Amino acid sequence: MKISVSRKEHFNAAHRLFNPNWNDAKNEEVFGKCNNPNYHGHNYELIVTLTGEIDKETGYVYDMKLLSDLIKAEVLDKFDHKNLNLDTIYFKDLNPTAENIAIVIWQILREKLDPKFDLKVKLYETERNYVEYPAN
Repeated sequence: MKISVSRKEHFNAAHRLFNPNWNDAKNEEVFGKCNNPNYHGHNYELIVTLTGEIDKETGYVYDMKLLSDLIKAEVLDKFDHKNLNLDTIYFKDLNPTAENIAIVIWQILREKLDPKFDLKVKLYETERNYVEYPAN
């Protein structure tokens, strides 16, 4: 019997949505205010969900303190109060849309977690806009 556990975290980051293969007019048309050359920021809410079997000895699917520590070390320390375009290696050549940020976070965490756990990342860019990876 599988069950899911989730940890919610928060980080602030700036970014600019921009396609270097397009001219300024096309970038403005597609990305609007999100194409601001001086960047703009979001207060992201991140929910990381692990699904697996309950360990008979601990009663846990996964120790939530360990999950919190993992998210802090692998995501928050790298993204919080950063300009995603300029301050991280992940978005040097990848447009930091909410979709791409969620996938990058998933990839970072997937490397660190036992494959026996299913992993889902939900990222809120605003209170009303969020993405989930993988999608069901």
